[in-house]
Order: sequence, then C-alpha cells, then structure tokens
Amino acid sequence: MPTDRILKLGDELFTALQTRQPVEPLTNRHTDLTIEEAYHIQQRMVQRRLDAGETVVGKKIGVTSKAVMDMLGVYQPDFGYLLSGMVYGDGQSISLDALIQPKAEGEIAFILKKDLVGPGVTSANVLAATDCVMACFEIVDSRIRDWKIKIQDTVADNASCGVFVLGDRAVSPRSVDLSTCGMVLEKNGEVISTGAGAAALGSPANAVAWLANTLGRLGVRLKAGEVILSGALAAMAPIARGDAFRVSIGGIGSCSVRFV
Repeated sequence: MPTDRILKLGDELFTALQTRQPVEPLTNRHTDLTIEEAYHIQQRMVQRRLDAGETVVGKKIGVTSKAVMDMLGVYQPDFGYLLSGMVYGDGQSISLDALIQPKAEGEIAFILKKDLVGPGVTSANVLAATDCVMACFEIVDSRIRDWKIKIQDTVADNASCGVFVLGDRAVSPRSVDLSTCGMVLEKNGEVISTGAGAAALGSPANAVAWLANTLGRLGVRLKAGEVILSGALAAMAPIARGDAFRVSIGGIGSCSVRFV
C-alpha cells in the first residue's frame, strides 16, 4: 500500500475517533489490504493521538478467544496501544457521548515492574516481570461502521480499543492460578457471562508472552510501569446508557463501571 494511502486511512480513523462518526470498513474499499499494512495505518492513527498530547501507558492484546477468532476468521491475536486518554478507575462513570458503539470485556491487566523484550519471552518470564495483576474492563469501540470488521479493519483501528477501567485490588501474579481463576461478568446486577483465565491463549501470561515476542520482532519492548491488557475472558457485552457492569475474578478482585 502506498504511503499516502496509509496516511490517509490513519487520518480518517483519527477523525472518526474525534468526531465519533464511524467509517465504512477499510477492507470493503481496499480488498488487498494486508495485516502488515493495517499495522502501519494503526501507527499513523496512534501518532496523531500522540501529537495531540496523549502518551503511551501500555499495550493490549486482542483476538485471544476462540469466539472472536471464529467471528473474524483469523486464528492469531492482534495488538494495539493504550494511551493516557483511555484510563478510568474502578467505579467511575463513562459518558457514552465519548464513544461510538462500545462493548464491555472482562480481562486481567498486568502491571509490569521490568521490561519484557522478545523474542524468547516465556510465561515464566512474564510472571517474573509483573508487579501485580488486576481485574479490569476493556471497553472496546470500533470506528468501523456497525462492527463490520475483518482482522485488517480492527488492527488498523488500534485493535478496536476504546477505554479501559482498572479494578479495586492489585495482587501478585504468583498468588493466583491465572489459568483456572474464574470470571463472573454482571450487567445491572444479573450474571451475563462467565469465563476463566484459560480463555486467553490458555493463560493470560501466555498472551502477554505472545505480545512481548511479537513486538520484540518489531523492535518494540513492553516497558516497566506499563499496563498490559491480556485479552477477553468471555464474549463482548453490549452497552446502553444507564448500564452498570461489574466483573469479579477469583483470587484477584473486581472492577465496576457505569455508563451515563
């Protein structure tokens, strides 16, 4: 893909973010779009946010669950960048006017105390480099109209990242079995889904290792102090104004958020 088209599509997605007006799927208009090219578009979109004053605070892994892989017809994860304008704390309210078509995912967040540089990173290396884990919500949001996405669309759109909410406790990753810990997701006081850590590539630590190794081949490291979102443990849940969500993860804690 020519550089001018990368810049044009990256700028288009940034404008969609700013105006909250979704765009037609990129893959409908550019049927030859590759995943590699989509990451270049993502970099342009993220750079526009950095130029506007935001900073990188972490990274996210997407497409880790079989359900999402089946939906997209692609059997590999993807990644995106977490920026300072995306961060919310436990119990905060989020205005739906700031988003386009959000959905909630319950996840485990890793807070790093050491850099992770791939290739060659193992799940044991991830645990050794992690200061703590927390229950969290990723509020995914698509700048692509009606979520009609292929893998190239979501990659270009910064892995469909909207905002994220960190939970009420921080615990050592060595004090909990990250594969078997259970997740319960509630919406307006009713349980709507359950899951376990194994939904994220067998273990959230495996997902973080995949990210470190994938980025390492691109010359990018996971940095001490960064937040790493390790992937959804159940299906995405639709959001409407007035909804209250709570996710509880065994041995880790809980996270709640309300939409206004």
